[in-house]
Amino acid sequence: MTTHTPTQDVTQWLEQFEAALHARDIQQVLDLFGEECYWRDLVTFTWNLKTLEGKEEIQAMLDATLAETRPTNWRLDGEANEADGVIEAWITFETAVASGKGLLRLKEGRCWTLLTTMQALKDHPEPSRERRPKGAQHGASKSRETWLEARQREQEALGYTRQPYCVIIGGGQGGIALAARLRQLDVPTIVVEKNPRPGDSWRNRYKSLCLHDPVWYDHLPYIPFPENWPVFAPKDKLGDWLEMYTKVMELNYWGSTECESARYDEAAGEWIVEVNRDGERVTLRPQQLVLATGMSGMPNVPRFPGAERFEGEQQHSSQHPGPDAYRGKKVVVVGANNSAHDICAALWENDADVTMLQRSSTHIVKSDSLMDVVLGPLYSEEAVRNGITHDTADLIFASIPYKVLPDVQRPAFDEIRKRDAEFYQRLEEAGFLLDFGSDDSGLFLKYLRRGSGYYIDVGACDLVANGEIKLHSGVGIECINPRSVTLTDGTELPADLIVYATGYGSMNGWAARIISQEVADKVGKCWGLGSDTPKDPGPWEGELRNMWKPTQQEALWFHGGNLHQSRHYSRYLALQLKARLEGIPTPVYGLQEVHHLA
Repeated sequence: MTTHTPTQDVTQWLEQFEAALHARDIQQVLDLFGEECYWRDLVTFTWNLKTLEGKEEIQAMLDATLAETRPTNWRLDGEANEADGVIEAWITFETAVASGKGLLRLKEGRCWTLLTTMQALKDHPEPSRERRPKGAQHGASKSRETWLEARQREQEALGYTRQPYCVIIGGGQGGIALAARLRQLDVPTIVVEKNPRPGDSWRNRYKSLCLHDPVWYDHLPYIPFPENWPVFAPKDKLGDWLEMYTKVMELNYWGSTECESARYDEAAGEWIVEVNRDGERVTLRPQQLVLATGMSGMPNVPRFPGAERFEGEQQHSSQHPGPDAYRGKKVVVVGANNSAHDICAALWENDADVTMLQRSSTHIVKSDSLMDVVLGPLYSEEAVRNGITHDTADLIFASIPYKVLPDVQRPAFDEIRKRDAEFYQRLEEAGFLLDFGSDDSGLFLKYLRRGSGYYIDVGACDLVANGEIKLHSGVGIECINPRSVTLTDGTELPADLIVYATGYGSMNGWAARIISQEVADKVGKCWGLGSDTPKDPGPWEGELRNMWKPTQQEALWFHGGNLHQSRHYSRYLALQLKARLEGIPTPVYGLQEVHHLA
């Protein structure tokens, strides 16, 4: 018997795959896939973010896209490896217009999962490495223009005598990451941000806020955090980094600028965007409009009877300044997720009498356990030593189809449940309502499905378990009185301050406010997978709704998520926008249907 190495198996599979694609013999292509199979394509074949599940969907995609895509040069990148009966291999390939990278997994010689991602447009590469700009102009010239003069000329013209191709509304991490990508692709772009300085969206949050994700997970494109950057960055330090980054990456960032309205002129093929730039009314006419207003959308502020009679303060968690003014005060925090725990802990540290009101169960995972068991293999110092950069880790994570992800995540969270059993027991004995997601798949699936319902514990849970943060669980607010809150079980809590840590609505709420309700309904709900779990109604969609990809509204895009997603998916959104700027055909396959308005 001849024993094949994993590398030989993958090489043979790729040769057969390329030959079948070249011959446009789709049945032969399908024979190379297993009965359970997934192909996740990020822009290369579909000009979309699309996961094909099963041979029938793969066939339909190839029938529609193969003639235009013309893929070639499928190559193994490095050596393949095998574990638990699955062969895994990095691959490279080309299409008619782009270079691509992917990750292939074989089971019993046939494809189980295939990831294909666009990395660059062939005729429009980024000016890096051997293509980097020279900077200095050697020689003598009477018309010499310095870098500073050229930069000032650009800033004075763009938005006035020269229109941007793209306007990004929202200058937080998402807008900044995307603008940096577009800058390197020479796409004229303006970022519109209501706060004065880049990073203010972090600076303005409650003062104890730190990132709960580790540094290896949070790098921005092009400029990673330095090796002495803290594992969990404080909000103001991150704000300063974003401000530095915006300047160094030469972004056209309009601070103190609020978008008042936007409408799409179909005849002209452009948006008419009215902004107030520090008191000056300016009309921008970009061809593409991106809402980078944060994946959480508009703040959810519940309405309770009697709220208008309350004599103390009421504020959404996004408005909470921190604990300093509330020493000795009685505070009720409505909610039991990340912000609620952070705010409660900071208030307790400043000697407030604080009560957490938990209306429904919360998924809790200790930060150390999340790092050790879940994130560590991909995003950690150990991963870096093993040759897994954040870009490599991003592709590995992206290569797991969302349909498969619960099965991949569940064992890790089962391990955490056993590892921290005593911790969870103490919380439950205090009356805290715990869950691990509707199917026990843990944190990331909760985040992807609904963007809420969890807390990464950095210390507040001990205060809850010990009773130092008071807890009322499984109840809501019946009514608000002038100096107290009455709960649905009849309990009355004295209150000087009520903090609504009640989360946010869908991003299309910003589309309704800035553009129109009609357009918001046209594009539908943002975020969620259609998993038919709480706050993520079906049908199954296989990708996050409306994020980083074409929507039902021409030339309107949504960009956001955590720092990891802003970094990784900004590449694909930037390439889609650059292709349209250059007139490259971008026939979109599988444009998402709208099943939910919000």
